[in-house]
Amino acid sequence: MTTPRRALIVVDVQQEYFEGILQIQSPSREDSLANVVAALEVAEQHDLPVVVVQHELPEGAPVFAVGSPSWSLHPEIERRLSPSWKRVTKDRSSVFAGTDVASWLEERQVDTITIVGFMTNNCDLATAVAAEELGLRAEVLSDASGAIHLANEAGKVSADDLHRTLLVLLQSNFAAVASTQEWSAAVAAGAPLPKSDLGASALQGRAAFAG
Repeated sequence: MTTPRRALIVVDVQQEYFEGILQIQSPSREDSLANVVAALEVAEQHDLPVVVVQHELPEGAPVFAVGSPSWSLHPEIERRLSPSWKRVTKDRSSVFAGTDVASWLEERQVDTITIVGFMTNNCDLATAVAAEELGLRAEVLSDASGAIHLANEAGKVSADDLHRTLLVLLQSNFAAVASTQEWSAAVAAGAPLPKSDLGASALQGRAAFAG
């Protein structure tokens, strides 16, 4: 495979996920943030295009209301913003929905997006799935993302189980999943990350749960 033409997509690293009702529970938000910052440093070292995405809802919304503390980028991201990075706001899960991110990436001949930020169980997942239709390969950094505990009429699931399950799901079809350290090494080597497929994952799953 040829050298990936990567862009780093920083999804919604906003105060809501640190201080609001959507506080990231697994991995720890502090560790996830540190790895997002590490990924940004790698992107800068290797001149990768960077997109910083911010979820935005109207004034009065319970989360991400424009101009509110919940809406603000985390200070660690805010103070690192570069004029060369693309900034975009969105009001849906995928970073591509209702934005010009896809065309911006196409102009830069990007063929692989690396997704960091929040949440694994919503915007990260939606972005990876949407990338398939656009012909983009996707990567998700397992330790630079995170999930929350969920409970509703369908049941309940812990953030740890949810995050781990979604990473297995993503690796089976939609994205290559790796740690920030593994991704950094792949970037330095100009190499793609290894990715499974649905058939191979199914066969391994059958073997893992046989008997």
